[in-house]
Amino acid sequence: MPSLPLARHGREYLAIPGPSVMPDAVLQAMHRAAPNIYAGALIDLAASLVPDLKRVARTDGHVAMYIGNGHAAWEAALANTLAPGDAVLVPATGRFGHGWADMADGLGIDTHILDFGKRAPWDMDQIADALRADADHRIKAVLAMHVDTSTSVRNDVAALRALLDAVGHPALLMVDCIASLGCDPFEMDAWGVDVMVAGCQKGLMVPPGMCFVFFNDKAQAARAALPRVSRYWDWEPRANPEEFFMYWNGTAPTHHLYGLRAALDMIHAEGLDNVWARHALLARAIWAACDTWARQGPLELNVSATAHRSTAVTALRIGAPHGTALRDWVEHNLGLTLGIGLGMAPPGDPAWHGFFRLGHMGHVNGHMIMGLLGGIQAGLTALDIPHAPGGLDAATRVIAKG
Repeated sequence: MPSLPLARHGREYLAIPGPSVMPDAVLQAMHRAAPNIYAGALIDLAASLVPDLKRVARTDGHVAMYIGNGHAAWEAALANTLAPGDAVLVPATGRFGHGWADMADGLGIDTHILDFGKRAPWDMDQIADALRADADHRIKAVLAMHVDTSTSVRNDVAALRALLDAVGHPALLMVDCIASLGCDPFEMDAWGVDVMVAGCQKGLMVPPGMCFVFFNDKAQAARAALPRVSRYWDWEPRANPEEFFMYWNGTAPTHHLYGLRAALDMIHAEGLDNVWARHALLARAIWAACDTWARQGPLELNVSATAHRSTAVTALRIGAPHGTALRDWVEHNLGLTLGIGLGMAPPGDPAWHGFFRLGHMGHVNGHMIMGLLGGIQAGLTALDIPHAPGGLDAATRVIAKG
């Protein structure tokens, strides 16, 4: 029987930008027999999630929980606020901005995309021009990515709200925090966000299967003005249930609730400000290593300005075929899985093999990140991909300084 490479034996490390590493406490909380869904402790546990979810989002507003992935949250947000024929503005900084626009298009919503490419954040002047040109306010919402997971571009949501207010446009500000919630700083109420969507499988550290839509009273008024909302997507009974089953329009995702309870306990025990600081420190270590390696050879951070980089995910360019070769080598030889490049080249284009991503979100710490970086350096060395020495030393200095 063929054996695995020597350095692969042991626990594998999934370093992709979601699903993230699952804490043992979360997995242990989920490892139990099915509970009663009609009475008992589960009822109180579910209710306890609501205020703690809102604490992570930094909102006093409302939250609706769904069984589904981030795409489900996209549709739920749209279905509760917009009608066919309404218009939305989508400032896109990667594949997932286009994805939310496509979801809106499928619902008969008139989508207007401002494409800022794959390496830069929003250009506020262009967005302002588009909003000013909408004199009759056909645009009912701006669909904004806080962090686009495909490019790792982080956008300035507070500045977008300030822009909407400055031009006097009444559009809802709807923000995708699927990659960023619980990783990058986000202040729903302080930044004037009307709707925010998130999933459970990234910064919230729970296996995929639940998503969330947070909304304020302005968004709730938009939902009340619609002629109809489908029974399933309607966020009103989910956010204000009269009976337990209404949280999910049917059977609850029982084991996800136990896992989510454990994850939220971990986040709030650490303190959200400390969670954000930890992600920022570990991200700086990754960037330091990558910037050092990039001094000689093809490696390049996708986002040049640190202020526009997410602290949850880092997208990298290394040229074809090195991206795929590196991912294959570290997975086969080390049990380390890096993220593929998404939307960085057309399907079938050989250039697709020149990209990869690192997920550093949720349940990660210093030794894990140093192991991730050591694995990458081993792969660069084994494959003779040119790179400058000293990447691990640069990361070490960042973490040592704290």
